[in-house]
Amino acid sequence: MAANVLVTRDGVIATVTLNRPDRRNSLSDEMLTDLGAAFAELRDDTSTRVVIVTGAAPVFSAGADAGHAKAATAEERRKLFLSRKSQFRRLFERSNALLENLEQATIAAVNGHAVGGGWGLALACDFRIAAAEAQFWIPEVDLGVPLGVGTTTRFVRMVGPARAKEIIMGCARYSAVEAQAWGLVNRVVPGTELAQAARDYAQLMAKKPFRPLAEVKARINAIARAGIPEVNAMTEGFLDRE
Repeated sequence: MAANVLVTRDGVIATVTLNRPDRRNSLSDEMLTDLGAAFAELRDDTSTRVVIVTGAAPVFSAGADAGHAKAATAEERRKLFLSRKSQFRRLFERSNALLENLEQATIAAVNGHAVGGGWGLALACDFRIAAAEAQFWIPEVDLGVPLGVGTTTRFVRMVGPARAKEIIMGCARYSAVEAQAWGLVNRVVPGTELAQAARDYAQLMAKKPFRPLAEVKARINAIARAGIPEVNAMTEGFLDRE
């Protein structure tokens, strides 16, 4: 795997690390391509039962790579962000869909700020464990673009339309504790304990029978998408017949 993304394995647990610390793990087209390749590889890896997604210190991800962080004014940031030549939206939605639909249980170990697409990437995981010092925000509207449909949909599913509007339209920064109060983070731990907390939870998931865990995950995702349970022979089992 390319240097933008590191995939390491420890038994049945794989860790995918965003590895552009000099760019605050911002999501370039190249990184998103590598992420998609990593998730596709793990999808077909029968030896992997749990996947952890994290960022190279000190942040999780600063979102789309547009160079706008160095701008002096809000208007300069908007111009830089809008002028970038990128396939970000297409590549981001592709890699996030792969991540969300992995059969394995997935854990985002949010070791620092998760901004824009970085927060969106964490939402595509099944569970989110955050360092106490992590902050979360969605700056897209202030940068002059709408948030992508996939991440917007996940916010609405998780917190409802009113809170989703507050988060996405307000562009405010939120602490890990605030995100946890809204159900967007499962656990908050001191930063020094994050790696072990993610590992412990991954080991808990890894001990469970894989097939029922994967099937329940798929059912929950399907119900979340449709808004109603899909009760039929496929989900509840077939009758034994002579």
